[in-house]
Amino acid sequence: MRPPMPSMNLSRRSKIALSVVGVLIVLLIVLVKLTGVFVNWLWFGQLGYRNVYSSVLWTRITLFLVFGLLMALIIGGNMVVAYLLRPPFRPMSAEQQNLEHYRVMLEPRRKLILGFVMAIAFLAAGMSAQGDWQTWQLWLHGGKFGVKDPQFGRDISFFTWDYPTYRLMLGFGFTAIIFALLLSIVMHYLSGAIRLQTPGPKVTPAARRHLTVLVFVFMALKAVAYWLDRYGLVFSDRSKFTGASYTDVHSVLPARTILFWIAVILALAVLASLWLRSALLPGIGFIVLMVLSVLISGIYPAIVQQVSVKPNASSKEVPYILRNIEATRNAYGIVTDKNVKYVPYTAATNPPVSALTTKSPTIDNVRILDPNVISPTFARFQQDGNVYGFPGKLDVDRYTVNGVTHDYIVAVRELDKANLTGNQTNWINQHTNYTHGYGFVAAEADKDVTNTGNVSDSFAAGGIPPTGALDLKVPQVYFGELLPDYSIVGANGAPQEYDGNGTKKIRYEGSGGVSLSNVFTRLAFAVKYKQGNFLLNDAASASGAKIIFDRDPRQMVKKIAPFLTVDSDPYPIVDQDTGHIVWMVDGYTTLNNYPYAERQSLSSLTNDSLSETDKTASQPNDSINYIRNSVKATVDAYTGKVTLYQWGSDDPLLDAWMKVFPGLVKANDAMPQGIREHVRYPEDLFEVQRATLAMYHVDDAVTFYNVADKWTVPDDPTASTAAQQPPYYVLAAPPDGKSNTAEFQLTSPMNVNNSTYLASFVSVNSDPSDYGAITVLQLPHGSSAVQGPEQVFNKLSSNGTITKDLSLFNTAGGNSSVIHGNLLTLPIGNSFLYIEPLYTQGTGGGKGVYPQLQRIIAVYGDNVGYGETLADALSDFLPGNCTGHTLANVTCGASEQSPPSSGGGATTPPNSSTPTPTGSSTSPPPAGQQALLTQLNTAYDDLVAATKTGDFAKIGAAQQKLNGLVKQYLSQYGSLPGASSTPSPSPSK
Repeated sequence: MRPPMPSMNLSRRSKIALSVVGVLIVLLIVLVKLTGVFVNWLWFGQLGYRNVYSSVLWTRITLFLVFGLLMALIIGGNMVVAYLLRPPFRPMSAEQQNLEHYRVMLEPRRKLILGFVMAIAFLAAGMSAQGDWQTWQLWLHGGKFGVKDPQFGRDISFFTWDYPTYRLMLGFGFTAIIFALLLSIVMHYLSGAIRLQTPGPKVTPAARRHLTVLVFVFMALKAVAYWLDRYGLVFSDRSKFTGASYTDVHSVLPARTILFWIAVILALAVLASLWLRSALLPGIGFIVLMVLSVLISGIYPAIVQQVSVKPNASSKEVPYILRNIEATRNAYGIVTDKNVKYVPYTAATNPPVSALTTKSPTIDNVRILDPNVISPTFARFQQDGNVYGFPGKLDVDRYTVNGVTHDYIVAVRELDKANLTGNQTNWINQHTNYTHGYGFVAAEADKDVTNTGNVSDSFAAGGIPPTGALDLKVPQVYFGELLPDYSIVGANGAPQEYDGNGTKKIRYEGSGGVSLSNVFTRLAFAVKYKQGNFLLNDAASASGAKIIFDRDPRQMVKKIAPFLTVDSDPYPIVDQDTGHIVWMVDGYTTLNNYPYAERQSLSSLTNDSLSETDKTASQPNDSINYIRNSVKATVDAYTGKVTLYQWGSDDPLLDAWMKVFPGLVKANDAMPQGIREHVRYPEDLFEVQRATLAMYHVDDAVTFYNVADKWTVPDDPTASTAAQQPPYYVLAAPPDGKSNTAEFQLTSPMNVNNSTYLASFVSVNSDPSDYGAITVLQLPHGSSAVQGPEQVFNKLSSNGTITKDLSLFNTAGGNSSVIHGNLLTLPIGNSFLYIEPLYTQGTGGGKGVYPQLQRIIAVYGDNVGYGETLADALSDFLPGNCTGHTLANVTCGASEQSPPSSGGGATTPPNSSTPTPTGSSTSPPPAGQQALLTQLNTAYDDLVAATKTGDFAKIGAAQQKLNGLVKQYLSQYGSLPGASSTPSPSPSK
C-alpha cells in the first residue's frame, strides 16, 4: 500500500505568521519606493524644479490609473458576463463530469480569482501605460511642423505626435480584447457553455453572442490597424533607405487599403452572425482575414520587389530616394544652402610654403596641447593636494584676455574620491570633510606647459589661491563630474570642510543642498544610501546641515529635463561676469518617427576613440531620425543652480515640451553674455551630422542608390584600437577663406569610401555670430591626390628621422613610451596642413608620471616637418632644409638639401668667397656674370633676414626672388661656380 501523503494544511498560527511576513515585505517594498519619491521631491525642490517632478509624477499616476482600471474593467467585466451567462443545466457527459471537479473547487473562490486576475491586469496595463507618458504629453501639446509629407499630404506632426499615440491606443485595445476573449472562452468552457465533446450544440446561444461581440471588436480593431499601417509606410525599411519605396507605394499601400475594407466587411458579417444560429462565421471570418493578409500584404509585395523593382531599382526608386534625401537633411539639420555650404576645393600636392605665415590666424593658433593626453600633466603641476584630480579628458574653450582671443585647454580641479587614501576613506572624511573641489585651470593651447609647468606664469589660470586673468572669484566646486555621490555640508559651528590646499576649513554657504534638520528626511537618506550614520552621526543632525547629492552636471540636466538627450561631454567655463565656475551641458531633442528620414543608431553615430576608451560617456543605443541642439544648460559649480536656455527656434519638439513644462526653458536672449561667449558646437551632434553627410551630401538619386560617392569618417590613427577619429576644436581661419579672422570651429576630415584618401573637410562654426554654419570643403570626385589622416600617420611613422627618435624615446629599458597626440587637419594655402604633437611618458607608473611634449610633427603636401617647436617643424619646409634639420642629431645631406617643389629651383646662392677645389682655374668671371652673382648674394642675405622674422610671407617672397635669379644664372652660364654647404636658415623661434 502507498503511504498516505503528508498533509499540506498549515496551522492557524503559521498562517498568521506567513501573513505578517508577507505584509512586512510588501510594506518594505512600498517604503523603499516612497522613499525614492520623497528624496526626488526634495532634490527637485532645492533646485526650484518641483513643478517638473510633480508634472511627470502626476502624468504617470494618471496614466497608470486610467489604463489600469480600463484593462481591469474590460477583462474583469467580460469574465463576469461569461459567468452570468453560464447555462442553468448542463447535460451529463464524461467531459462535464471531469469539469465538475474544477467547478466545485473554483466556485467558492470565484471572487478571489476574479480580484486576482483584475489586479494583475490593472498592474500590468498601468505599468506599461505610465512608461509612455512622453508620447501622451506630446500628443496633447504638440503643434504643427509646417511641412507636409509627400505621400499623404499630412503635416509632419501627424506622424510624430498622432500616429504613435494611435498605435498605443490600438495596442491597448488588442491586448484587452485578446485577453478578454481568451479568459471568456475559459469561463464559458468551465461553466459548460462550450462543450467540445458533448453531443448536441457545442456553444450555447448566450455564449455565442458574447464571443461574437468580442470577435467583432477584434475585427474592427484589425481594420483600424490596417488603415494606420498605411501611414506607417513612411517609416518602411524595405529598400536601402528609410521611407516608402516603390514597392510600398505601388503594392503594399493598395494591399493594406484592400485589407482595411475586407476587415470592415468581415467585421460587419461577424456582427450579423448575432442573428444567425451558426458560430462558424466569426471563426471563418478571422481565418479568411489572416490568409488574405499573408497573400495580399506579404507575398504579393515580395514578388513585386524581386521581379519588378530589384532589376530596375536605380530608376524606379528615384522619386522615393529624393524624398528620403530631403527629409533626412531637414531632420538632421544639414540642409544645403541653408546651414551647409559646399565649397569646391582643389588641393595642391606641393603647396607654396609662403601660406604658412604667422600672420595667418590658422598658423598663429595651432594647438599643440592635446586635451585627451595631458590630464596627468595638469595633475602633476596643478593638483595641489592628493584629494584633487582632473578627468581623463580635458576640454577646449576660448577666452579673450587683454583683447586677444586664444583657445585654451581647461579643467576644473575636482575632489576625486578615487584619490582618497588611508583614514581619508572613512565615512566622516569622505562625506563631511572632503566635500568639494577647488579652482579652475587653463593653459594656452598653442604653448607647451608640459615642460614648463613649474614656472609661475606657465598656466594662464590655476593655482591655490586662484591666479590668472580669468577673474575667478568663487573657486569652490560642489557640483562636478568626479565628486562623491553625496556630501554633508553647511553645519553650524566650527567649519569642517577642507578647502584649497587642505590647511583651511570652510562652511558651505551656497543655496544648494537639502536640509537635514528633519529626522524623517535623515531617515529617508539612511534608507536611500543604506547608511545608519544619517541617524547616528552628529554631522548629519547638526544645525544647518545639508546634503548635496546627484551632483553630476550631465545627470542633473537629464533629471530636470527628462525629454532631452544630453551630450556626452559637459565642459566648464569661468563666467567672467559673476566669477563663478559654470558647467555647460548641451541638450538634444530627438525623434525616431520623422517620415522618410533615415533611421540610425545614436550610439553608433557617436562612437569614436574617446568613447571607446571611456574618456567620454557613450550615448544609448537608441534609434533616431531627427535631432536638434535646442537647449543649452548651465550648472553652477557652487550653488548647483541649473538653467536651461532655448537655443534655436526651429524645433517644434522643444516647443511642445515648453508647453508641457511652462517656464522650464528660458528664452535665448535670457542667456548672459558671459555665458554666450563660451557656447560651442557640441561634439555628439557634429558626429551625427558628419556621419549623415557622408551619404547625404549626394544630390543625385542614382549616385546615392549605387553608393558611388560615399564618404567615411577616418579611423583615429593615434588610437590603440580601431575606432573613428573624434572631431577636434580649433581656433583657425574660416575654411572657405572668407575672412582673416580666427573662428572657433569643430572640424573633421572625411575619407573617400573604402579608401584612405581625403574626400572632404567638414567644419562648423561655434561662434555665436555664425553659430552652426557648416562648411564642407569638397575635393574633386575621384581625387586621390590628398592623403587622409591614416596615410599621413603612416608617412610620418615611416620617416627615417622620426622613427629614429621614436626608437630612442621608446627606450630599450622600458623607462618611457611614446604617446601620439591628436592629428589635426587644417586647411591652408590650397592644401591641408597636418599637425601632431609627440609626447613621452615614463612607464614606471605612479602619480609622478606625466606626458611631456617632445616634438611637433607637421605634414604639408609631400613634405614632413619635425622639430621641438612648431616653428622648427615648419622651417623644415623652407628651401635647403630637411626633416628635423633643427635637431642636434640630424645632419642634412646633399641630397636632402634640394628644396620641396614650391616653384623654386636651387636653394643656396653662389659664394664668391668659397675656395675652389685644388687644381682648378681661379680666373675671375666676366663682369655680367659677376653682377648676377652679386644679385644672388644679396637675395640670399634677404632670405636670411626674412627667416629671422618668422614671417612666412616674407620668406616666400625672398625665396621666389632667389630662385628666379638662380634660374637666370643657370640658363646663361650653365652651373654655379660654387655653393655654400651650409643649409638655408630657419625661421627664428
